[in-house]
Amino acid sequence: MHLIEPNVVGLLIFALLASVGSLSVIVMSGVFPLATRPDLARPVGLGLIVINLILLALVLYGTIAFGVDHLRWTSMVIVGGLAFLFTPGLFNVWPGKWRDGVLGLGTITLGLAASAYFLGTMS
Repeated sequence: MHLIEPNVVGLLIFALLASVGSLSVIVMSGVFPLATRPDLARPVGLGLIVINLILLALVLYGTIAFGVDHLRWTSMVIVGGLAFLFTPGLFNVWPGKWRDGVLGLGTITLGLAASAYFLGTMS
């Protein structure tokens, strides 16, 4: 394995971060357009949407920066593609009330905040 990617731990971290980012993209794509989601048009929902978009941008940027610093580009492409390919399966396992609405946004906020904190401690 070290001939393909010498930093296996970094590859696992990148896979986890890419999965969190991919799952967040899928959940956030269900939020828009806001006209179709009146339950999220309240201040709590709008606040969670803004926080999640900011955290998502930070985590995606941090994940790519982590990959560039620690991995080979081929490993980043393959693992990032696999994370994006298989994350919808994880999304479909979630109960509907956990992924749609304020509870889903709150769950994604926790995951993104933990990922952003982890990325911050790594640098």
